[in-house]
This record gives sequence, C-alpha cells and structure tokens, in this order.
Amino acid sequence: MVPEGAPVLDLACGGGRHTRLFAGAGHPVTAVDIDLSRLGDLADDPRVEPVQADLEGGEPFPLPGRTFGGVVVTNYLHRPLLEDLVAALAPGGVFIYETFAEGNEALGGRVTNPDFLLRHGELLELARGRLRVVAYEDVVLEEPKPAAVQRICAVRTR
Repeated sequence: MVPEGAPVLDLACGGGRHTRLFAGAGHPVTAVDIDLSRLGDLADDPRVEPVQADLEGGEPFPLPGRTFGGVVVTNYLHRPLLEDLVAALAPGGVFIYETFAEGNEALGGRVTNPDFLLRHGELLELARGRLRVVAYEDVVLEEPKPAAVQRICAVRTR
C-alpha cells in the first residue's frame, strides 16, 4: 500500500528488518534508532539513511518537517512521538504500527510497564478524523509466545 518509490520511515528500527524489506522493494528508507550498530550492512546501503537519535531523551522529533509515504513502528512506544509520526505522513502515506498492549502484563511478557503498553483503542483514537483505517486489531497472540498486541494500518487521505 505504500506508494511506489515513496520514502519510508522505520522508527526504532532495531536490526532493520523493515528497513531491509522496504529498501528491497525500491523505497528510500530513513532508519532511526538510538543504536544503529544492529543495522549491519544496511548502514552502507545507498537506499538507507541511518539516523541515530535518542527518541526518549527529551530532544525534539529528529526529522521535523519531513514527510514519508510510509511510517513503520513495531515493538516500540513513546507516546510523545505519536503526533509527530502522524504529521510525518504524506497525503496517501501509510501508517503501520504494532506494539504491546494492555493485558500483556498478565501474560508474563517482557513488556509490563503501562507506559509502554497501548491502551485499548489507543491507535484508533490516534487515527480518528485524520487517517482512514484499513486494518486494526487489539488481540492476544499465542505464538511465538503469548502477547497482547495492538496493530493498525491506516492511510492519510489528505
């Protein structure tokens, strides 16, 4: 769904799983994380712009004014960034977000702090009136190990 050739933001990119996927599909990717050492060979890929940033250190959003045809975030939540991420979507851009949700603490998962767990419906509220929701889930997954997650795929229509 990400427009062909559109730039993609992979926030909290970790080892670059999504960076690799989108770069391989012909998208220029901006890969942001506090530690870029896990990107390996991707750090030298001409399709990839690695950006080292402490997203939780109180600094402003590291890419002010830039827009992307895709914004991807998985297994990461820092609520002060949510509005910046929606603002970084170009018209027609796709917002893909998945992370742990309320209820994960009861499943013995590694993420139990409520500051890092989405509240039920939180991603829907973020999208309301601004993004067209294509898919949304607030579920408990059994595999690979039990986890409560929330995920959304939404498009900026204007």
